[in-house]
Amino acid sequence: MRNNLDGIERGASFLDARAAEKMQGGPIAGASAPERAKDDPGGFRTTGGEYALIVDLLRASDIAPEPVSWIWNGWLASGKMHILGGAPGTGKTTIALALAATVSCGGRWPDGSHAEAGNVVIWSGEDDPADTLIPRLVLSGASLDRVYFIADVREGNEQRPFDPARDIEPLRRKLLEVGDVRLLIVDPIVSAISGDSNKNSEVRRGLQPLVDLSMSMCCALLGITHFSKGTGGRDPVERLTGSLAFGAVPRVVLVAAKYQEDGEDGRTVRLFCRAKSNIGPDDGGFEYGLHQTELKTHPGIFASSVKWGNAVEGAARELLATAEMPVEEDGGCSVPSVQNWLIDLLREEGGSADRRAIMRAASEMGYKERTVHRARKKAGIVIQPYGFGKDRRSVWVFPDTSITATTPSYLPCLPASEIGKNGKHGTHSEDFEVEI
Repeated sequence: MRNNLDGIERGASFLDARAAEKMQGGPIAGASAPERAKDDPGGFRTTGGEYALIVDLLRASDIAPEPVSWIWNGWLASGKMHILGGAPGTGKTTIALALAATVSCGGRWPDGSHAEAGNVVIWSGEDDPADTLIPRLVLSGASLDRVYFIADVREGNEQRPFDPARDIEPLRRKLLEVGDVRLLIVDPIVSAISGDSNKNSEVRRGLQPLVDLSMSMCCALLGITHFSKGTGGRDPVERLTGSLAFGAVPRVVLVAAKYQEDGEDGRTVRLFCRAKSNIGPDDGGFEYGLHQTELKTHPGIFASSVKWGNAVEGAARELLATAEMPVEEDGGCSVPSVQNWLIDLLREEGGSADRRAIMRAASEMGYKERTVHRARKKAGIVIQPYGFGKDRRSVWVFPDTSITATTPSYLPCLPASEIGKNGKHGTHSEDFEVEI
């Protein structure tokens, strides 16, 4: 009997509490978790009886498809994050400054296309603007009025260094004030991570504010990082220092490499390639050299700048593996002999041939791809893209051979006579200055 009375009293207490909750909009006092969950599934009811968090859904039919907005077709996209990685000494920062100069002055990209002029914002945690970055920008032909460096952060009467891991919101306000920001460079990108840069979740959490900033400002974000030691031969995206998230979060991953050529000159050649792209082509690249010069306007100050060279075809992993291959492993045949073979092959094909067909023929002869590329350059044979989409391919031609083709907008087909000419920014040439 007593047990029944206890049950009635508990039931009455529960009903009283439920009635009070309905009147006041508060939690059910004394109610169990399952009972509360039935009445308030999200557990986010406010004192006014409303829910604090609301999930919005967008119907796919209400979203209009939009094309990717590029500041450099196929390479740098507005509102997207990009990573530029490579081994020490490949000139990653100099490449980034060359791209910044192109944006600032509305110059030419390495493929010869023109850039629309805009502002550039740079944060560097390793190099001093006065003695390192500004001289490189000057040599690259930058419009310095359109280039800004992130300096310190003021908090009341105190001043401290900018921290990309915590100062994104004040930076966003400043970028809005500057306006027309097309490119944001963070060097090194690992500085944006306040936690462990080897942990996937912490890297994603650290990069997301920068990704959101880039999207809201409609500017391309370019982060610079290194390759991990002892990772040669692996997929370039997996070689980026730290967590794999450094390669997963960016929509485009760019890489740089260098190698020493065979022969008497033994010049240093560098490759700038696409290793990943979720929004466009993910292969190909350009040769480049680093040219060291004294500033005419500031005697006694020397700096380096990028000198762009020929376009290269192929996947970044293959290109880097070839570039990083020790010279002694590339023996077996001399460049002059392969050069003569290649010239004869093109002549038999009427002056031009598909790159893939050439490489198949070279493989049958036992020639390494690296040696064939060197022979191509020695012979003055140029590369021209041909076709659309999946049918896009690379054709090797003699300079005096005409190839009529319509190519995608992100990979223009330049006449052979135009390859090697100087643009408004950068130099396109087969010859490079040896790095000083």
